[in-house]
Amino acid sequence: MKKNNSIISLITLGVCFLIALSFQGLKSQSACADVNDNRQSPTTLPNVIVVMADDLGLGDVSPTNPDCKIKTPNLQSMADTGLTFLDAHTPSSVCTPTRYGLLTGRYNWRSRLAKGVLNGRSEHLIPAQRSTLGHLMKSAGYHTGMIGKWHLGWDWHKDNGKIDFTKPVKNGPDINGFDQYYAHCGSLDMPPYVWVDTGKVTAVPDREEGVTSAQDPYGWYRKGPIGSDFHIDQVLPHLFEQSMEFVKARSNVKNSKTPFFLYLALPAPHTPIVPVPPFKDASGMNPYADFVMQVDFHMGQLMDTLKECGIEDETLLIFTSDNGCSPQGNFKVLKEHGHDPSAGFRGHKADIYEGGHRVPLIIRWPGHLNEGTTSQAMACLTDIFPTLESITGQTKTDTGGEDGFDLSPVFKGAESSGRETLISHSIGGSFAIRKGPWKLCISRGSGGWSAPREPDARKQGLPSMQLFNLNSDRAETENLIEKNPGKAQELLEILEKEVAAGRCSPGKSIPNDREVVFLPKH
Repeated sequence: MKKNNSIISLITLGVCFLIALSFQGLKSQSACADVNDNRQSPTTLPNVIVVMADDLGLGDVSPTNPDCKIKTPNLQSMADTGLTFLDAHTPSSVCTPTRYGLLTGRYNWRSRLAKGVLNGRSEHLIPAQRSTLGHLMKSAGYHTGMIGKWHLGWDWHKDNGKIDFTKPVKNGPDINGFDQYYAHCGSLDMPPYVWVDTGKVTAVPDREEGVTSAQDPYGWYRKGPIGSDFHIDQVLPHLFEQSMEFVKARSNVKNSKTPFFLYLALPAPHTPIVPVPPFKDASGMNPYADFVMQVDFHMGQLMDTLKECGIEDETLLIFTSDNGCSPQGNFKVLKEHGHDPSAGFRGHKADIYEGGHRVPLIIRWPGHLNEGTTSQAMACLTDIFPTLESITGQTKTDTGGEDGFDLSPVFKGAESSGRETLISHSIGGSFAIRKGPWKLCISRGSGGWSAPREPDARKQGLPSMQLFNLNSDRAETENLIEKNPGKAQELLEILEKEVAAGRCSPGKSIPNDREVVFLPKH
């Protein structure tokens, strides 16, 4: 794996410290040392790892931004030996709904969550009977694991509204098809700060902890209960270590005939932005850029573990993000260094504009795709469900992957998966529908956090909808709705049809979980 010399020197100087600081008391890295010599014949099905970064922008990694000023050599190496989608999108521009879309293959706005996100105390969002990636892979004979940021709610045991941390958690990832999980309920800036290991809290909180934005504009997190084994600045390396131990355990000889599926949901580079040495100050830009470099380093560790365990060629590895970069990354400072987290697209996290939902999507599967290539095929994270469904040879059913298309033909050079439309959704509940280069935003402004926000756009008297041609205007600066009313009407009719059908992929119409309203209020 090629690495920039400056990165090598930084890692060399700090690696001993990082290991001592982050990985104390965990199992030895040599757990799979003898696997290669004793491995039984490999399964015909690949192991699958889906890694989802948190608030990582399209422009923050070199495979999707040639002008990227943050050094990401490990993700570049992954892209050099894999396939990179350049027109990939999240189903929403914010955390919870995207995670719903990834796991179910269904647009989030079809669920009871019409807008916004859950918090660390929220009840579970995905019912047990709803098909998920966990269920899909279990039915294919996989051992399934989830590690990291869940952010889809689970049911704490509560007495008079107060959480009893000594009692088991109910309706966690285990009801959604995961054999085991090790997770934090919400975002890393949302209390309570405890680890839950397949229903059991690992350490009951004994105090409250938090940092205000005034104290640290990058590393802030809300005050709340915290367990003695939960260390905010060590969460990222800790989760990667947990993941590498999972890989080693499942790579063991006795488990070699059972492939594994791992969903690794990172808490970074979302707030609290807390890079540790040797990454702290390594970018020369700001803590956000440092944190991205740390994510990249740990991805290199994970890929090295696959190689050490002799399963690199037997593993399908997917890397992506849940939405665009957050303003918490400090766009102003980053742009002073020539770096744009949105790679020239308009907007950022929370927005209906491209910067809110266009993200990296890098896939590596040695021998099974055109390596070192890029694709312009339009993709959405809801497509992961039918793609894995196809790869594992399962029959498509009416539910599960309703809004997804099989990407596997693109692995071998197909120009399209068959996806013709994309429906996007903002934190405020605004919709957008795209077909080809044409994108219709059902909003007056960003639908999110960038200017103009919806109340300001209304005060300014801006049109209730926006029409853009992304081929000629990737920055979404010119509203063409007055010049092309017919195109806007065409896209509205498509949106209405796909909303009503309960799916955008071929199949039986099914009801949404709620009444879905997408037209703006006048």
